Amino acid sequence: MRLLLIRHGESEGNTELRLQGQGEYPLTERGREQSRLLAERLRRLSLAALYSSPIRRARLTADAIAEAAGLGVTELPGVQEYDFGELSGLTYRELVEKHPEIVEQYRRGPDYPSFPGAEDREAFRRRVCEALWGVVERHPGASAAVVAHAGPIGAFCLEVLGLPDRRPLPLRIHNGSITVVEVRDGPPDGRDPRPRATLATLNDTCHLQAT
Repeated sequence: MRLLLIRHGESEGNTELRLQGQGEYPLTERGREQSRLLAERLRRLSLAALYSSPIRRARLTADAIAEAAGLGVTELPGVQEYDFGELSGLTYRELVEKHPEIVEQYRRGPDYPSFPGAEDREAFRRRVCEALWGVVERHPGASAAVVAHAGPIGAFCLEVLGLPDRRPLPLRIHNGSITVVEVRDGPPDGRDPRPRATLATLNDTCHLQAT
């Protein structure tokens, strides 16, 4: 089974350096072009299904892919971005000005700071991984694509690699990128309850060279 993890096109929140979380920010003109280029690349693949985070920047990217591929889009709430709680929507400059104590926790690392009202990090990783392993189970021997966000894609990559959720994240996930996880069909190894998976492609943006 091949699982394609796609980060949405560039949003206004990205360009403003905001902690977008689960807030709604429209795609920029560049983000719409990235979505078009993604769609052009993926239309050549034989996808069994297309899923998307319900957050609009992801759903708009998925809709562009769906139109080109002749597929419907199934919303997958489990791959929504991390909820930053009371910090949601702040720019990084505002974070420094209003919450210097959190910035200091970031600098000390490697654990994530405690954000007021934010989602528990372990609960976040668990919901993302449960949603994506569920996609794997539903499409054995096929290819399926999921349009999501940098946080969930990174969390699942750490799961596949068997790495802890610590900072700094040892990988990058750019807007409009494709990350591919290859999952071998058959029961999991008896020593590990997870399916046998390999991170085959990380942050592929070759289709975006024009942007």
